[in-house]
Amino acid sequence: MSQPEMQPGGPAREERGEAPRGDLAGRPFPLGDWGEPAERLDELYRWVEADALRTARWYLADRVWKRRTARVLRLGTALGVITGAALPLLDLAGVLDGAAGWGYLSLLLGAACLACDRYFGLTSGWIRDVATAQAVQRRLLALQFDWASESVREVLGPTEGTASEAAERCLGVLRRFSEDVAELVRSETADWMGEFRSGPAPLVTQSPRMGMGGAGGAGRADAAGGPGRVPLPPGTRPNMPRQRPPETPR
Repeated sequence: MSQPEMQPGGPAREERGEAPRGDLAGRPFPLGDWGEPAERLDELYRWVEADALRTARWYLADRVWKRRTARVLRLGTALGVITGAALPLLDLAGVLDGAAGWGYLSLLLGAACLACDRYFGLTSGWIRDVATAQAVQRRLLALQFDWASESVREVLGPTEGTASEAAERCLGVLRRFSEDVAELVRSETADWMGEFRSGPAPLVTQSPRMGMGGAGGAGRADAAGGPGRVPLPPGTRPNMPRQRPPETPR
């Protein structure tokens, strides 16, 4: 079975000029007649590649406003810290009377800018967008070369296996690529959700027996000693009962 000639980066050219809108929702799977396997595989390749390019464009477009807002907040933080440190010094030197109060206000505004950046996850968000878009593009480049190698294998021959095996091999390449892209999106979404769940480290849950003695060592000693045993005073050694030595066999 001869595969259609593919130019890396050629398909899905008609969708490159479109601006991604909305969320990354799935698209209907292209259905058609498998009487011409080469044309159907060509259509599936174009569909998979267009979906990957749409995903990369979505992340690159999403990072624009996050990066701009994060830079404004970072600049506000730097100006607030510098101004807050300079005004009290000028007040102390007698250059500007009463400037120390404004310096504290500047420090407060700088801290507020930094807190907004951290709370809304702007800096980390656009960094994740760039990393995800680059990862999708790397996998897309690998797919283009894998698809080209499959096409060259079928054209130059000799063909390995039957036509159904060749079609199944090409479908496997497309399916693995789609699963990799979906895993990248899922991982980025999990990182985004983790920012809202992050907080102080949870305390280690201790059992009631471990907490009876206060410290861990005392709790373990109480648990090992069992109920009803009187603790020995510090510095004393327990008296072990003497044992009779074993008798020699006669």
